[in-house]
Amino acid sequence: MVHNKACVLVVEDDPRILRLEQMVLEKEGYTVLTAGSGEEALDTLAEISPSLVVLDIGLPGMDGFATCYRIREFSQVSIIMVTGRDFNEDKVKGLEIGADDYITKPFSPNELAARVKAALRRTVMNSEVKEPTVQVGDLFVDFNSNRVMLANREVFLSDTEYRLLTYLARNAGRIVTRDQILERIWGEEYSGEDHLLHVTIGRLRQKLEDPARKPKYILTRRGIGYSFPAEDEYAGFRAASD
Repeated sequence: MVHNKACVLVVEDDPRILRLEQMVLEKEGYTVLTAGSGEEALDTLAEISPSLVVLDIGLPGMDGFATCYRIREFSQVSIIMVTGRDFNEDKVKGLEIGADDYITKPFSPNELAARVKAALRRTVMNSEVKEPTVQVGDLFVDFNSNRVMLANREVFLSDTEYRLLTYLARNAGRIVTRDQILERIWGEEYSGEDHLLHVTIGRLRQKLEDPARKPKYILTRRGIGYSFPAEDEYAGFRAASD
């Protein structure tokens, strides 16, 4: 058994599936908390800060989508959505409201363990990187405090949104391909899953960009990927748009 200190909250209303997920993750060495409803999950999160939430979509009452939305109002914790339907619409909807990843039932114990391990690895990688603050225009990214400020107001980002923004910011002035971003933010096994990237880019732009103007922080490099502007590039962009 690998002994981990990470705490995982599993939210599932089916007792059999809940117990299975709990056993799989405890076998991997994680501390596992459980909740049978969205309301119970929110109560738990009000008192405890787990490293990861595994959240079923088909919950009674407050479903997984509504629960994810509520969690994102106060927490950056990584969220893996669990869906019983292999519908792209469910996956995109979950990503749009702030989920970091998804897994489709039925899944093997190994797949669940691998997804959880990958999500936690990404979180740890982000927390270990300490660099100075980057400023471009009105946007400030403080890598030490994990804070993002826009026009002197703090912007609340999910863990995945923050990691994507900081990855682009650390490569300011350089074009980063879609596959490079997917491998860095989600992992090698996500190569080609462009919808994950597109949805997260869309969420970032909603929070950072002026919808009435062309993006100036998260730039699309058509057919290649994305980039974050260097200071001189941003200055030129601003002069051209004024």
